[in-house]
Amino acid sequence: MHPRSLLAAAVAAGAVLSGAACGAHPADTAADVIDVTNCGVHQQYRSPTAAVPYDVSAIEKMFALGLTDRMKGIVLPKTVHGVIAKSPYRDEYAKVPILSDGVLAQEPLVAAKADWVFAGWQAGFSPARGVTPESLGKLRIDSYMQEETCYNYGDKPAARAANPMEDTYADLTNLGAIFRVQDRATKLVDGLRTRERTLQERADRKTVGPSVFVYDSGTAEPYTAGRRAAADRVVSLAGGRSVTHDLDGRWTTVGWESVVQAQPEVIVIVDYDKQPAQQKIDYLRQSSPIKDSPAVRENRIRVVDYAELVAGPRNLDAAQSLAEYLEQSGTAR
Repeated sequence: MHPRSLLAAAVAAGAVLSGAACGAHPADTAADVIDVTNCGVHQQYRSPTAAVPYDVSAIEKMFALGLTDRMKGIVLPKTVHGVIAKSPYRDEYAKVPILSDGVLAQEPLVAAKADWVFAGWQAGFSPARGVTPESLGKLRIDSYMQEETCYNYGDKPAARAANPMEDTYADLTNLGAIFRVQDRATKLVDGLRTRERTLQERADRKTVGPSVFVYDSGTAEPYTAGRRAAADRVVSLAGGRSVTHDLDGRWTTVGWESVVQAQPEVIVIVDYDKQPAQQKIDYLRQSSPIKDSPAVRENRIRVVDYAELVAGPRNLDAAQSLAEYLEQSGTAR
């Protein structure tokens, strides 16, 4: 049974669930309830007043819609705290408490009296850690799943085309409905779509698109982005071709052999607190299996902030900047 199909069973049993498993509470009237489709499933929510987003992607989508005052707090892993200082939303970060600097867990959410949680599947919601839309629903905490992560959610996930930017637009539109700021969401999404079209037209005019390797971390096996990660779309909008585009996943490990064979012309390093970017650069130059690749030989290594490579409005900033870098380096023309 798909996890969100638990609604019918819960209602039949007289259980009171919320979030992705149900949403509306018995006392709600029709005027109180907001309808959206999330992960292909029709959902009903009350408009949250004590929301908690997990990690940068969800947090900054809410900031972009001016929803800071609707947050009870945020859950921000310690490994990415450094994004705050470089974020255009750093003033907003200062206005909300960090409830936890670890993984998403029930205890901080209950202690904060959260009424709605926004996170992705597996990296955020996780059966292994016991925090899922269903478990939170039993605590009367509503949930919303990041659309980018829905492709492998549930026992029989529906086939979904890999389109991270469209997933971001869907999230922003749904957030606009849930928090009743539809006009803000429409204006934001329309602006982002216009920027995306401009970048795509620019990329389409290129006759040469360089091969690009997105390097997050790892030595025995590199951790990188598949075609379902926003970073892959950033590369394509910049006029490049990700050497791991054929991977049907988001962030995952691969063998070095395939990267060596691809002979990347440019490397994009994901920069966050877990490991200094310079250490990654030193490894790539000195002892990595791709130390003799064109990218390393010609010092075409671009450091990009983590917050610009996870799904969110800032993906277009990263694509614009990377497009300029590829043109200046002579690899995209």
